[in-house]
Amino acid sequence: MSIHAHEPTNSHILSHRFAYLRPTSLKEALGMLKEHPNAKVFAGGTNVLVDMKMQAQPEQAQPAAALPASVMDITHVRELVGIVEDPAGIRIGAATPIRALATSPILWRDYTALAEAAAAFGSTQIAMRGTLGGNVCNGSPASDTVPALLAFGAEAILSSAQGERVIPVGDLLVGPGKVRLRDGELLVAVRLPKSVGNAGSAFLKISRVRADLAKVSVAVRLTRDETGRCASARIELGSVGPTVLRARKAELLLTKEEVTAAGLLTAAQSAASETQPIDDVRSTADYRKRAAVALVHDAVLVAWSRCSGQEEARPVRGRSPEPVHRETLSLHVDADESTVISLTVNGEQMELDVAPNELLLNVLRERLELTGAKYGCGVGECGACTIWLDGQPALGCLVLAVSADGADVRTIEGLAAADGTLDALQQAFIDENAFQCGYCTPGMLMMSKKLLDEIPAPTEDEIREYLKGNHCRCTGYVSIVRAVTRAAGNAAG
Repeated sequence: MSIHAHEPTNSHILSHRFAYLRPTSLKEALGMLKEHPNAKVFAGGTNVLVDMKMQAQPEQAQPAAALPASVMDITHVRELVGIVEDPAGIRIGAATPIRALATSPILWRDYTALAEAAAAFGSTQIAMRGTLGGNVCNGSPASDTVPALLAFGAEAILSSAQGERVIPVGDLLVGPGKVRLRDGELLVAVRLPKSVGNAGSAFLKISRVRADLAKVSVAVRLTRDETGRCASARIELGSVGPTVLRARKAELLLTKEEVTAAGLLTAAQSAASETQPIDDVRSTADYRKRAAVALVHDAVLVAWSRCSGQEEARPVRGRSPEPVHRETLSLHVDADESTVISLTVNGEQMELDVAPNELLLNVLRERLELTGAKYGCGVGECGACTIWLDGQPALGCLVLAVSADGADVRTIEGLAAADGTLDALQQAFIDENAFQCGYCTPGMLMMSKKLLDEIPAPTEDEIREYLKGNHCRCTGYVSIVRAVTRAAGNAAG
């Protein structure tokens, strides 16, 4: 299939061919990068695969030569995953899933703005697969975690075959889609200094819908001195400039001063005046400036309440995704080759021959005839293709089949019992008429089942939040919420 700038790419396939690299250790990963310095690195793939699918859009078009000749999958590099606390602060592996940050007690306790940023991150499925390193290295001014990282003075730990270097995360940022990584260099972790004193932080954002990039976002960190004044302030804004912007003038207006209503408004207006927003498909520059005033005002107020002990954050309930521990070997498959992978699909073991650019969704539907997971948007925005991969929700349209080698895959066809008896959740959907055309129903069921595994008795807000990445074009959300509530009640009964 040829790709031309004014012919939209079929988002259900990856037409571009590329070599696939799979290291299983950091040493191996750095060695592969030395040999293939231009390889595109991914873990969750939620940015990389979307970019590769959408490259033919007129406003994002790239010449074919700009597409990666090889991709390196670091999913199995265990040294890159985890949140570790030590006397100096915390270290977060670059391949740590965003969902792990959103459910981390350590972050909610001492780095609240970062936990809130992770909790506000896109859909639950994307948060399960997307990683902190990917969010940073994507170079987007709308990256949710970056304003919070900068507010805490985070450092990036970078490694290559030549050694390791440590720089402020802010020094990585160049502009939209661009970061300062040297050839053969890999972001391995982010380090945040220990939180000391009477400190409080907050993250807020405004987006078009719940699971979307920010129109405007802000992260604030304040400290309070013994006299009750603001000892220090850090204000970072996203989606209002070519990179995340620091509102230095606003910080000076707050520092060493009492926090008053008039002072808050003046600082918020100053912060908005420091922004450089643009008009785009998500918002206008004028709206962004006006929204920045409100967001900075409210975030400063919340952060101040927290460092004064007047307010506590409300942690997200749920479990952190389990790290992937498959028994896999390192792998190199050339663009014109294929390889045999093993999968356990709904309890049945099988082997399949796949090319590097084949998507798991296509393999499930077209090769295995498991058509419950549906084709939808193809770029991770609708949730129709939701499956379970190693027990965690994943979007089949954004998973390379070769990357799922050795995985346990569960589709909607595997939700009912072997004798055909429906799962209690499926029965609840029937009882509450929680479907109309039924196209979104398999994805809704797979996400709702996982929600009930994590939170057996969810509130209505938790149900809606967990399912925010699953779109029902028939607007059946009320009956879906009722069905999940009914299933939870039946289980409890």
